[in-house]
Amino acid sequence: MNPHAAFRFWGVVGFAAAVAMTLSGCGAMHTAVKKRNLDVQTRMSETVFLEPVKATDRLIYVSLRNTSDKQLEIKQRIFGALQQNGYKISDDPDKARFMLQANILQCGKSDLRAATDAYRAGYAGAAVGVTAARAAGSQRGSTYAGAGLLGAAAGVVGDALVDDTLYSMITDVEIRERPRAGEVVTQSQDTNAKQGTSTRLRQSASGGQANWKTYRTRIVSTANKANLEFAEALPELEKGLIRSISGVFVE
Repeated sequence: MNPHAAFRFWGVVGFAAAVAMTLSGCGAMHTAVKKRNLDVQTRMSETVFLEPVKATDRLIYVSLRNTSDKQLEIKQRIFGALQQNGYKISDDPDKARFMLQANILQCGKSDLRAATDAYRAGYAGAAVGVTAARAAGSQRGSTYAGAGLLGAAAGVVGDALVDDTLYSMITDVEIRERPRAGEVVTQSQDTNAKQGTSTRLRQSASGGQANWKTYRTRIVSTANKANLEFAEALPELEKGLIRSISGVFVE
């Protein structure tokens, strides 16, 4: 490569790298500013309405399961929130007026800004350089291709500096209450369960009077912030779940 060609090569490479770093830096700064504060949201898929009862009937049985891959200590805090609302915790479901069953399905990082998105942004930058190269001849082509690849790498590095991070907690909830005096509740159930990869099992059950009125809902809590760590997100996710569950039992 002659001196003039080398000068042009490094000039183009430097310019492309500078542009890529500037753009990625602006994007990272925008994310850091926009997502600088922790945003926590909790949503319940279905509203649950319970019959109001007198204070002496506020006896509840609670069963909380955690099938996520995270170790959570939340059961006693749910007990405390219910007790603050005037409920007594019972360890005998036959004596309880209400029953709360919940299972935490998932608790962890969600895919708001996936690694594939960062990869595609980098790949797009490299593809632009290669396309321009093919239209300009072999020597200039290698120059622009190298600049495009360097720009793509700079974009990936810039995106890695600031991560738009989201954690979520997904919980299935079943709430039961005893029928009121003179109230008759009948029950039927239709289940279509998949067994393995090719078999489906269909079951149907119906019967007479039921002992409980049953309500089912799903609670989804999310925590979002730039460069959010799980240790910071978890307490807020737990608070959202506790508020949502205890809110059903507020008189």
